[in-house]
Amino acid sequence: MAEKYPLKQLMTIKENRYDAALLELEKRKESLKQAISELETLEKARDEVLRHKQDKLKKLRQELDEGTTTDKITQAKNYLTVVEENLQKEERKVASQQKVVEKKEQEVEQAKALVLEREKDLEKLKEHKNTWDKEDNYRSNRKKEKD
Repeated sequence: MAEKYPLKQLMTIKENRYDAALLELEKRKESLKQAISELETLEKARDEVLRHKQDKLKKLRQELDEGTTTDKITQAKNYLTVVEENLQKEERKVASQQKVVEKKEQEVEQAKALVLEREKDLEKLKEHKNTWDKEDNYRSNRKKEKD
């Protein structure tokens, strides 16, 4: 009669840890995906502000070439200052979100490393079980032969 594998509970624990690591990896990948999506949204908003600034600069240059009043030039320059501040604010948002994305990428890499570690632990234990099963079969056959 074959004996019951003595490390079966440990095998179950290792399998559960491996499954938990896989779930954590999927969560982190989803979190990274959301962070990247938010980054793309912020980049689009920044690009829109940049286009607006460039359009206003072009308009100011045209007015300067055509000759316009000093008041309009001053007003346009003041408006460009406000637009530049908005652009800088958007740039800060993008930079901040880029840091978040980089952090999420590191978390994904850590989760991948943990999955690999858990997988190696599980594979070692499975190999041990295979060896133990072979030895147990050998002992059982020897015992049957003696009887």
